[in-house]
Amino acid sequence: MEVIIITGLSGAGKSQAVNCMEDLGYYCIDNMPPRLIREFLSLAENGSADIDKAAFVVDIRQRNFFEDLKDCLENLRKEGTEYKIMFLEASDRTLVRRYKETRRSHPMDKTNIQKGIQSEREKLADIRKQASYIIDTSSFKTADLNEEIKQLLNPGERVDSFAITVESFGFKHGIPQEADWVLDARFLPNPFYLASLKKLTGNNQKVRNYVMKNELAKDFVARVVGLAIDTIPGYTKEGKYSLTIAIGCTGGQHRSVACVNEVAEHFRELGKHVMVIHRDL
Repeated sequence: MEVIIITGLSGAGKSQAVNCMEDLGYYCIDNMPPRLIREFLSLAENGSADIDKAAFVVDIRQRNFFEDLKDCLENLRKEGTEYKIMFLEASDRTLVRRYKETRRSHPMDKTNIQKGIQSEREKLADIRKQASYIIDTSSFKTADLNEEIKQLLNPGERVDSFAITVESFGFKHGIPQEADWVLDARFLPNPFYLASLKKLTGNNQKVRNYVMKNELAKDFVARVVGLAIDTIPGYTKEGKYSLTIAIGCTGGQHRSVACVNEVAEHFRELGKHVMVIHRDL
């Protein structure tokens, strides 16, 4: 039986993830006490139910969560039961916003959301290190998370299902916390200083042409794509099936957007699953 354990930060999207898993044919149980996972698997394997893949959502709302989950994973390993851990997370700013939108208190601290998030990150650090998949949902809509999970759980070759996110941003608005790579496009000529291009963005073909006519820009894009392709086998060998590349310029409107669009196009031509995010547009 294929076993997926879904956990992670409160507010990061575990409920949405389990809905997607159900659509993919997994037998899903939300808020599953870790100590009951072994019993369920034994019943499923010895019973008449035809269950070939199951997903369990476990989180910090349960008492004795950490010790129970630690013991559960250790027992599964001893018995030779294969499993994968899907860990969902998001930036502090995103989690605070989601809690405020829903007007809910954090399970780790009823009075201070920020302290609750920090405490939860610290307590989940060891589980995160064991994760087979780590998904940052900071910039995801529900459809984006569904697509990410579908790609990660694709039964085909892992390299083929490797998910690449390319994100543009403005340095003056801060560096994306979810990025694996942070690259700087401010060495390129800035269309902002041309009256005809100032009010446009890197999504406009005129701006993209202006940025990409520079030989440095072409070389930069080629090197980014080439390095990513060369390192993907190493990432998958280490159990990581996604990569977020953030490219920044001053305001996140022109150069970074144009470069991200160009990089994404190259990845698509190579048959890679790629998602584009323009954070500051």
